[in-house]
Amino acid sequence: MYKYDEIDQQLVDERVAQYRDQVRRYLAKELSEDEFRPLRLQNGLYIQRHAPMLRIAVPYGMLSSRQLHKLADIANKYDRGFGHFSTRQNLQLNWPKLEDTPDILAELATVEMHAIQTSGNCIRNITTDQFAGVAPDEIIDPRTMAEVMRQWSTFHPEFALLPRKFKIAVSGTKQDRAIVQAHDIGMEFYRDAENKVAIKVWVGGGLGRTPILGTVIREHLEWQHALTYCEAVIRVYNLHGRRDNAYKARIKILVKALGIDEFSKQVEAEWLHLKDSPNTITEAELARVAQHFEAFDYATLPAHDASFDAAIASNAAFSAWAKRSVHPHKISGYRAVTLSLKPHGKAPGDATSEQMHVVADLAAEYSFGELRVSHEQNLILADVKLSDLFAVWEKARAHGLATPNIGLLTDIICCPGGDFCSLANAKSIPIAQAIQMQFDNLDYLHDIGELELNISGCMNACGHHHVGHIGILGVDKDGSEWYQVSIGGKQGNDASLATVIGPSFSAEEMPGVVQKLIEVYLKERSDEERFIDTVRRIGVAPFKAHVYATTEPKIEAAHV
Repeated sequence: MYKYDEIDQQLVDERVAQYRDQVRRYLAKELSEDEFRPLRLQNGLYIQRHAPMLRIAVPYGMLSSRQLHKLADIANKYDRGFGHFSTRQNLQLNWPKLEDTPDILAELATVEMHAIQTSGNCIRNITTDQFAGVAPDEIIDPRTMAEVMRQWSTFHPEFALLPRKFKIAVSGTKQDRAIVQAHDIGMEFYRDAENKVAIKVWVGGGLGRTPILGTVIREHLEWQHALTYCEAVIRVYNLHGRRDNAYKARIKILVKALGIDEFSKQVEAEWLHLKDSPNTITEAELARVAQHFEAFDYATLPAHDASFDAAIASNAAFSAWAKRSVHPHKISGYRAVTLSLKPHGKAPGDATSEQMHVVADLAAEYSFGELRVSHEQNLILADVKLSDLFAVWEKARAHGLATPNIGLLTDIICCPGGDFCSLANAKSIPIAQAIQMQFDNLDYLHDIGELELNISGCMNACGHHHVGHIGILGVDKDGSEWYQVSIGGKQGNDASLATVIGPSFSAEEMPGVVQKLIEVYLKERSDEERFIDTVRRIGVAPFKAHVYATTEPKIEAAHV
């Protein structure tokens, strides 16, 4: 992973000192609430339903063992002994005290971490595939470019006060696992006909109140122009984006209003002034940044391991876990491992301080001291030897980190919802827990097969419900919490947005509603067909008919 140089460290240390003085002045009433608000947001601090929430940056999802140990210590010392991993690969603390936040940032700085640009109307954390660098289908490892983009976007003076927050995802694999189509800018790296690295650029994607999948604005962009082209896109957005209405301020609304042809025309005109500017990336600059990533000394291993094969044959529990949680690796004899943060009955994405210490130790012992955070809110050990998998499983299972549900119905993506977030219309975590307990039979889950269920507590869609095979959205009706259900969403190369099936349901009805959706799928599916495949083949109507034949809706669906 990326190692700071002196400039990186100086920037972070100076920001901590600056923020400490801002907090001092605010507590001394030298700054008003209105004056302090943008300052705290620039450092990742929100005021939530019950307490401040601090969002800590995890650039493109990469963490070292040392960093995760520090996060565990901070959660234990300054919070309530746990943290929440978000869909943008960051970590959120839900209970820090305002007066402690400068000390938290100072401790983060000792392990090359910060909370810069994790909130506010700026360019947020650049995200990518959790298997970047190890995926067998990888064409280009995008992490160096993600780091170049992080350095470019951090403290960028022109883009510090955009109309709204701005999200960029990069991907370098054949199969998109970064949801590039659902971002303000999505960048797909590939090799062109001349075997040169090029980028397909998507623009105007996003979920939230108005879900839109992005449109390709440029099929072939030379990699050297990644920054200048992004700069041209954001300049056009910064100039024309709505600032009078927060609900219409995202770039997706501007692209839709102008039309992709006109928007592209303006971007190309802007790019003429930027194309060969100093922000054009050179081979030397890419090499400079690449040197800050440690190259691992992989062992020369056979493709198969006798101890692993024996454990699979003799231990059904280990075999079930390996089937769901162990992933291919481009290096012979190695695998990537997903550690589930979705044990049944617990809040999805949460990890205790103890669990974070355990994962940090596992990474140090078995995965070159590195781990990743996925946007599905799980943790990944990317470089585990086949011969070590059984030991990893035993240690992970002992600490509640080996639920074999990765990619299954209970591997739920879920925002903190009304339990914590002041923006939420309804609670998300209790719904996730109730569904997990409804489907607590692992054999049944495996029979259902791959199914993505996403839950958001409000229109902001932090739970990505629009791209879930089953999506659940919390809505408010006269002060009561209700839940709108949609089906048919999907991430990946063939991404799609889900369709609302009809009127909303009470919290108590939700496990039964999901059960009814599954019943239709199990009845109608053909061999090897996933839930999303069946929905696409037969449409929404059969699912809707079965759900509402046995469930009386209480309110009309909210408009989205």
